[in-house]
Amino acid sequence: MVRKESTTSMRLPPQHQGLEVKIPSFFRCPISLDVMRSPVSLCTGVTYDRASIQRWLDSGNTTCPATMLPLPSTDLVPNLTLRSLIAHWSTSAASCSPAAAGSVSSGAGPSPAGLVQQVASSDADPSTALRELAARLSDDDVDEFEKNALVGAGGAGETVASVLRRKGEQEISVESAEAAVRVLAAIVALDGIEDANKKRVAAGLAADAAASAASLARVLRGGSGLEARIDAARLVEFLLVNAAGEAKEAVAESSELVAELIRLVGPVDEKGILDMKAVDTGLSCLATISRSRRAARAEMVRLGAVPAAVRALHATAEPGPSAKALRILESAVGCAEGRAALCEDAEAAVPAVVGKMMKAGRDGAEAAVAVLWAVCHKYKDRRAADAAAASEGGLTRLLLLLQSGCSPAARQMALELLKIYKVNAKSCLAGYDSKTTHIMPF
Repeated sequence: MVRKESTTSMRLPPQHQGLEVKIPSFFRCPISLDVMRSPVSLCTGVTYDRASIQRWLDSGNTTCPATMLPLPSTDLVPNLTLRSLIAHWSTSAASCSPAAAGSVSSGAGPSPAGLVQQVASSDADPSTALRELAARLSDDDVDEFEKNALVGAGGAGETVASVLRRKGEQEISVESAEAAVRVLAAIVALDGIEDANKKRVAAGLAADAAASAASLARVLRGGSGLEARIDAARLVEFLLVNAAGEAKEAVAESSELVAELIRLVGPVDEKGILDMKAVDTGLSCLATISRSRRAARAEMVRLGAVPAAVRALHATAEPGPSAKALRILESAVGCAEGRAALCEDAEAAVPAVVGKMMKAGRDGAEAAVAVLWAVCHKYKDRRAADAAAASEGGLTRLLLLLQSGCSPAARQMALELLKIYKVNAKSCLAGYDSKTTHIMPF
């Protein structure tokens, strides 16, 4: 049974509860029949509230609830037009009701605008206000329109970013920096936050990139837990991707920041256990930095990026982190320091690269070939060449790569790498075990 427009009280955001208003039917979620907080559309074109449709999909359903058509894709696309209409309607309805105004003014605790003002003040410790802002942004019951308004018109993004830029006598504690990182990481991660508002965060951090990098490094070094360090690393990557020119270089060439990112890729306890979420996040940052100027790459190598990437290759079976580690190594072997670091432990590094050649996607495979080609063929390091020749399945993987439609450059490098193997009929058949019966003509 489909419910039509009514004049009964609905479960609205807290500031609108108690209102009796006529609610347009298309503002309701087809599943919950409540006003949608975060409208998203399926590939069938039907719009639902994000929380309701996500529960439907998480329950194992593979059809559209309204049409019952099978879903070739479960991607949820924010319906920004409908979200704007609901926001405008909510604001108009609230402004016409004294009860709504009273509920807003009588709410416990400071308002979001008050919290932002507390953060902006340099006279007091902003930690408490920052934690309340982070809790508000992470609260699923807070409407996404409010979150966007808080970040955009409310200026929360730029204000919190400015906290990380404080230095000298105004420099904040690690606890305050961690709270600020939590707020900004929530803004960057939320699907409902508009891109323009996310870019406000990047602009705020880039205004003094060196100071921002120093604060992020402090959280990476002294954060209260692994999650805080991961949030800081995600902000580093976000800044690297969105900053340009001198700001990006300042972040990429921050030695203390790069050192902490490398440490994030390392063991998290005395037993040598790696946290794969931390490893993946750290590798993402280092892979982005590896595309910077040569000075940044050389410093990254000096601080230990090569052994960290090799360790990650041995530890992970996932294509994504493997591809990132291989891209880091590809960049590293472009300088003499990187080649020396890789060849110093060639017996462990080269087999790791060979082993991931066909397990890290096309980009990872071509990065692996580039690494091997640089150390084995172009610069002819005997240790690397011997390790490659002795690696199990190396010849097989090169042959498979040649048949996989790789780029012309990767194909040429693979052909030249084949020369390090003693290819004859017997060894070729032994290495290329395709479970096929080969009939020799002679």
